[in-house]
Amino acid sequence: MTAPPSAGGPPAAPRLADIAAQSAVSEATVSRVLNGKPGVSAATRQRVVAALDLLGYERPVRLRRRSQGLVGLVTPELTNPIFPAFAQVIEQVLAGHGYTPVLCTQLPGGATEDELVEQLEERGVTGIVFLSGLHADTTADPARYTRLAARGVPFVLINGYNEHISASFVSPDDRSAARMAVSHLLELGHRRIGLAVGPSRYVPSRRKAEGFEAALRSSLGLSPAGIGNHVQHTLFTLEGGQAAAGTLLELGCTGIVCGSDLMALGAVRAARQRGLDVPGDISVVGFDDSPLIAFTDPPLTTVRQPVPAMAAAAVGALLEEIGGNPVQRTEFVFQPELVVRGSTAQARAPVG
Repeated sequence: MTAPPSAGGPPAAPRLADIAAQSAVSEATVSRVLNGKPGVSAATRQRVVAALDLLGYERPVRLRRRSQGLVGLVTPELTNPIFPAFAQVIEQVLAGHGYTPVLCTQLPGGATEDELVEQLEERGVTGIVFLSGLHADTTADPARYTRLAARGVPFVLINGYNEHISASFVSPDDRSAARMAVSHLLELGHRRIGLAVGPSRYVPSRRKAEGFEAALRSSLGLSPAGIGNHVQHTLFTLEGGQAAAGTLLELGCTGIVCGSDLMALGAVRAARQRGLDVPGDISVVGFDDSPLIAFTDPPLTTVRQPVPAMAAAAVGALLEEIGGNPVQRTEFVFQPELVVRGSTAQARAPVG
């Protein structure tokens, strides 16, 4: 076992006392674990190994877990913080089951999803997790996944659904998310509410638009014509949210629901460029509850995706598939949660 190097000298010998203190067990127990002796529970053994990692010591060879195999994780670009959040949890869950994750990111001008899958197959991956991939695009050919299954590669799909693909899907309830956001704004007295969401060809965008429109119909009695262009489809970016919000503000909206937290930050920028205060003049609701979003100015009210639960479910379904015991090949839908912070407030009474 190699210890962290000491300043200006050779590596210091690992101290049993340090490891014991970190893992809350006796030095004798640490010694038994390090020497591979019996008589230690699996939970205690795991605590000692975790303490080694936290203190920076290299695990003895006998404690190193042999990988069960490689599992590919195909994601969109990582500029949207929700994607690295998903990737981190998925990789942690995979590693906890002994699998080595291989992250494949689609960059502008880089490899396509099909090319990344080909590279993963060449590396002999045991399975693949697709996050917000072509399965979410209604214009994409679902036959690519049928061919992948025919080649014997297990896979699971997150955020998006296609009835023509025989696989396990894991999604948040996008319709419910939009209804939650609208209900929150209505409770605050807003009556002119807009939606800034991604391109309509994507399943999550369509579902959010459907939930948004249903909420306005049931709560305000608006017809499709009355809702009109209060639904703005745009790019999944801060700039896209800014452009869509600009249009919605011109229509007199005092509340804006956004399809992602990045888009919501764009809506805040659009409001401020017009001399409007958030939330004094305009209330903005995001979607995702990305890391650090609670620390924006103002802290963003958002609808939280249950990332840990979704990631665990996706990995669990994939491992069952790998083990030859596939779970039901359908969509598992997870309920989101409204998180109220500082970007929404009571609507101002109309002047006059």
